[in-house]
Amino acid sequence: MIGRRRWLFAAAILVAVLSVALAGWLLVAGGNLRMLTGAVRGLLSDAVLPEGFAVGNGRIEATEVDVATKLAGRLAEVRVQEGDRVEQGQVVAVLDTDALAALQRQVRAELRQAEQERQHALAVVEQRESELDFARRDLDRLQRLSRTDQFVSEEQVDQARTGVRSAEAALWASRVQVVAAEAAIEAAQAGIERVEVDIADSTLQAPRGGRVLYRLAEPGEVLGVGGKVLTLLDLGDVYMVIFLPTPAAGRVPLGAQARIVLDAAPEYVVPAEVSFVAPRAQFTPKQVETQSVRESLAFRVKVRIDPDLLARYEALVKTGLPGVAYVQLRPDLPWPEHLEPRLPPPRSSLWPSTPPAPSSD
Repeated sequence: MIGRRRWLFAAAILVAVLSVALAGWLLVAGGNLRMLTGAVRGLLSDAVLPEGFAVGNGRIEATEVDVATKLAGRLAEVRVQEGDRVEQGQVVAVLDTDALAALQRQVRAELRQAEQERQHALAVVEQRESELDFARRDLDRLQRLSRTDQFVSEEQVDQARTGVRSAEAALWASRVQVVAAEAAIEAAQAGIERVEVDIADSTLQAPRGGRVLYRLAEPGEVLGVGGKVLTLLDLGDVYMVIFLPTPAAGRVPLGAQARIVLDAAPEYVVPAEVSFVAPRAQFTPKQVETQSVRESLAFRVKVRIDPDLLARYEALVKTGLPGVAYVQLRPDLPWPEHLEPRLPPPRSSLWPSTPPAPSSD
């Protein structure tokens, strides 16, 4: 029985080697040596991966951030193109502000009018205070005379008393006018501030640094509230989503070490770590290559690349590239030699047009 198992294992290895050889002949004949390397890695990855590691395929992704309008209006200017690098706070687009500028002038005129009305109301208050003071002194004089002079009637005293009450009412009304004028001033000032905020919001800034993925609108287009102008890629949050079966996903701790190998550059191994494991299983998407895996439930796992590493290789980050992610299930297990981190020189190309020249030695 043991001999039969060894024979079956040897036959399986032979079939794999023959498949690789055939694929290599076809690919080399077509002049695509790099794809051959990827094919070899894909066929042999499971065979050379020791126990305690999991593997899944996916694509390089990055967090997408939309730059959208807060106000409705006509797009006056878009200052970036697709592929441009933008910094946080950089002005990327501008809405037309002619209507807002006219509204700003109108509200400022209303403010000046309200201030003038307040000055007028204060002058009226001062006048009403003088009238009230005169009415009170007149009443006091008539009351004193009525006690000593028979020519001052009680009717005259009552009229003076009524004059005081009328002056008090007029003073109260004039003070109300002052309050109304001050409220109008506050409303005008608030209107100015609101227009200034709208004008500021008409200048669209990048909410974070990244690369322009899509330019969704062009100058002259009229956009509604929330109209999208650009889509940015946050190059500080790059990851690969893979799907692992339940036995493997249940053993993956958050923060576990991982390695990413891209089909376009199989000679490089990018270090990463597990940043998310879905709390619920789901059917795996169609892009998963293996039919048996697609038909089963799996857990979505996000493997994230260190932002500090991304900052050094920002020019090489390209979303959408397919590849394979390897996850370490046990931290005490060493990584296989072929999965030790190997990175290109910063700012170099992942796809050199020609292989390096042999040494003269």
